[in-house]
Order: sequence, then C-alpha cells, then structure tokens
Amino acid sequence: MNRTVDIVGVGWSGFGSITPDLSYKEMIFQAATRAYADAGIDPRNDAQGFVTAAEDYHEGTSIFDEYTPDQLGAVLRPMHTITGDGLHALAAAYMNIASGLMNVVVVEAHSKASNILTLDHITAFAEDPTFERPLAINPVALAGLEMQRGLDAGRYTVEQCAQVVVKNKNNALANPAAAYAAAIGKKPVLEAQPLATPLTRLMAASHADGAIVFVLADSDTAKRFKGKPVRVRGIGWANDTPALDSREWLDAKYARKAAEMAYRVAQIRHPRGEIDFAEVDDTFAYKELQHLEALQLTEPGQAGALTEQGATERAGALPVNPSGGGLGVGSLLDANGLARALEVVLQLRGEAGARQLHKANTGLAFAWRGLPTTSGAAVVLSN
Repeated sequence: MNRTVDIVGVGWSGFGSITPDLSYKEMIFQAATRAYADAGIDPRNDAQGFVTAAEDYHEGTSIFDEYTPDQLGAVLRPMHTITGDGLHALAAAYMNIASGLMNVVVVEAHSKASNILTLDHITAFAEDPTFERPLAINPVALAGLEMQRGLDAGRYTVEQCAQVVVKNKNNALANPAAAYAAAIGKKPVLEAQPLATPLTRLMAASHADGAIVFVLADSDTAKRFKGKPVRVRGIGWANDTPALDSREWLDAKYARKAAEMAYRVAQIRHPRGEIDFAEVDDTFAYKELQHLEALQLTEPGQAGALTEQGATERAGALPVNPSGGGLGVGSLLDANGLARALEVVLQLRGEAGARQLHKANTGLAFAWRGLPTTSGAAVVLSN
C-alpha cells in the first residue's frame, strides 16, 4: 500500500537567541498546542504515532523520547526518537503513514541551544575518534577549509557569499519569528570578525531556541480535519562518508543524492522548471550556494552569480530562503529542517504574510545535519 500523505497542522514556539523564560518542554507544549489547533485534532484520540528529532548529546540526557510524551499528549502512545534532523523525523512519519501502518503521526523537533555551555566541544565529539579527534580541530575550521575549496575552484566568490547573508537577513525582516533579522550591506559582512578564514562571523548562522510541531495524515483522513493540507510529494535523505580524508569537499554529494530520491518519489524530472522556491540550509553562507547546485536548482558554478544578480531574492526567478533561512531566523540544531519545511508550508498555504511569494505551488526544503557531518534530507511539498 502506498498512500498519499499531507501536512495538516503546523505550530511553532520561538525563535529567540535565548529563552530564559521557557524550558524546552514549555516550548514544545506551545508548538504542539498550536499545531493541534491548526489541524483541529485531539492527539489523544486522533494520533497513532509520535516522532521527535533530538540528539542526546545536545539534550544532556539519553533515550530522549522518554522526555517528550507529556508535552505532546503522547503518554502511553507509540513514540520514538530520530537521532537526526527534523526532516529525518518527517521521513519516518511519512513512511508510517504511506505504508498504511498509521493514519495520523505527529512530528516534533526543537532547539534549546542557549542551555548548552560547550556546544563546540559536543560538535567536535562527532569527529572520527581515531584519526581526527586527537588533532583537536575546531569543527568550524572544516567550514573554512570547505569554503576555501569552493573559492579556489571558482565556484563562487567571497562577495557572493556575503550577498547570501545580505539577502537572508533582509528577508528575515519580514518574518516576525526571526531572531537575527537585519538591514545590512556586504561591507560589514566581509569586514566582520574572522571565524575560520575566509569565513567571517556574519557568514555563519547564530544559534536560536525554538520548537516546531507538524501533524501529518493520509489524504483521506486529512479530509476530516480543519487544517489546510499541503501534500508531501517526495522525500529523500542521504549520507556521504564521515571521514575528512575521503569525502567530496567541492560538491555536496549528500544533498544531490537526497534530492534525487525526493525528486524520484515526487516524479519531478526538471527541478529548475518545476520547483517554484526553496528553503535551503545556509548554516554557512557558502553552503546555500553549494546546496543550490547540488539540488540541481542551478548549474554548477552558477549559484553565486545568480544570487549576485538577484535571481534568488523573493521577487527573483527562484526565491531562496524567503523566511531568512538560518542566517536570519537562527540555527535551530535538529529543528533546522522543520524550520525550512515550515516556511514552505506557510508559503504554499498563502499564510506567509509580508514575505508571501506571488508564485508558490511547489516548494523544496533541504536540511544539512551540520558540522562535521555529510548528512542531508530533502522534501518536496505542493499545494
């Protein structure tokens, strides 16, 4: 059995650079309450399963799905944790429904990054324990090296990377949920404090707190709910090698393979002609350009030039990150993918407010798990 799947409810709480007034459980409860109201469901009666995306090292506790049922209304119900990005959790929910195992599944992901005192050390712990971790390389240095590789190959320029920051932070000015919106020019971005040369501080997304909850249902069941459904047309995910000495440094192979899977399921043959807009991981400014090329939304080496020409602006031929992306909204750890998908849902529903696009029929959301991984997931959504 292969049923069609819809997103019928969304809710979120945040996003702020710090949230001292809210615990992660309170943020999840707020997001869940709003998602259930949006869908018009009672999770205790209507939902058959719950999936949360969380990394135990970020949470400071193991078997983290033991800490989320209360605030989701999932006590004594089927629930599990995906140790990955929110789009990986979305994929798990999608498969539960498409297979016929369940009719309604709730997906949750969150970030309480402001609670983590040693996030860089935790991130470094993901490096290979035998050959890489003993070198004590700061993970951000890997981003600097990868960005330099793209510069040396002529894929983009530093100025084009700065333009990504300018675009996304300016887009975020129209997003009430964005934590790092700013009217900024390229000069401050280029002259900002070096983070890992050639990467500057403003070319990296700052962390934020927030929670996001989605309600998914098969299309027949969705008709019973009040939520405005958005169709999940295709979803895909992929990992490249974790090893620094054998990975592809120029091209995001994980993004290309994840997108190819999503396009195949969605029956999309020509992404540049069929995708109206995209929400793409921009944890680092150069990553937006790298990912656009890997997702086949631009030709190799053209993403930077198109960005510079304004093609990826909200009014451009291919709007990218109209929400402000991670650079404008904030980096939400394992909730980044759901943040990208959330904007796609709002755009397709015509509920994006001042940042609403004129043409929004089919959108792509793509998430990268972050340093030092080569893990990505993509979802194609349509109204």
